[in-house]
Amino acid sequence: MYREVVSSPDAPAAVGAYSQAIKSNGFVFVSGQLGLVPGTKQFAGGTVAEQTEQALKNIAAILQAAGTSMRHVVKVTVLLADINTFAEMNSVYSTFFPEEPPARAAFGVSGLPLNGLVEIEAIAALPG
Repeated sequence: MYREVVSSPDAPAAVGAYSQAIKSNGFVFVSGQLGLVPGTKQFAGGTVAEQTEQALKNIAAILQAAGTSMRHVVKVTVLLADINTFAEMNSVYSTFFPEEPPARAAFGVSGLPLNGLVEIEAIAALPG
């Protein structure tokens, strides 16, 4: 089995015992990304919209480091600290996937690392 750790300086470093992403057998598995600004331990803002945008930018940077892009994302999981903010998250999310969006699940959870408002993980195919 092929397995390679993926890391990008353009996304926040892991805040625990995990890799930013793993490439394996034609796919990239991106760990959950918070809305943290790379190089800091600060959230991009205090709203779900701001944190969603930054989390997706972080995913895009990791995918680029892996040799793929948001266009090749096949599955996304979104965790929300408050499921009532789904519409706010979705309005930003849809700008990253304007056509043929990937499969997705979204869940309301009782808490996220660092008290984030949203965490997003993704699986993308490698082109070729």
